[in-house]
Amino acid sequence: MKLKIETKRLVLRELLFSDAEAMFKMDSNPNVHTFLGSTPVKTIDDVNDFISDVRTQYVVNKIGRFAIIHKDTNEFIGWAGLRFVIEPENELVNFFDLSYRLQEEHWGKGYAKEAAQAWLSYGFSKMKKHNIYASIHIDNRISKRILEKIGMTQKSEYKWNDIPCAWFEITKEEYSKS
Repeated sequence: MKLKIETKRLVLRELLFSDAEAMFKMDSNPNVHTFLGSTPVKTIDDVNDFISDVRTQYVVNKIGRFAIIHKDTNEFIGWAGLRFVIEPENELVNFFDLSYRLQEEHWGKGYAKEAAQAWLSYGFSKMKKHNIYASIHIDNRISKRILEKIGMTQKSEYKWNDIPCAWFEITKEEYSKS
């Protein structure tokens, strides 16, 4: 996949198997998984499986999660992106889900918001989508604030794999007004 998105501080590019070590550092951290079911990865093979799945999404859906690279340091600091969801979630199928995950030392610096805004812009302007969704753990106040800052609105609450979640949505029309 040749797509690359740049923001003021970040480069969003396809996930590569060479990102596995940095991803393992992030996803083996229990703090990173506090609102993700508290199931940090145990092996680098788990990370490689995730990267393989994402790379398949690039081929099948022409979109997926992308590495977040800090422009100044060229460091992998997390991932963000849109994913086409075909399994039912909150009674919806065949939708685009916005998500992000950062290494703990990069929390609180505005990177998640910057990457999420870039993906909304891409989803609405380049992909011509009419709705983009996101879901977070109901107690994840920081992600809730990020989603609200980028114009998303909480529409409902539901359970996903026994995890209480908040469901967010933004339409193209709402995005163009923000």
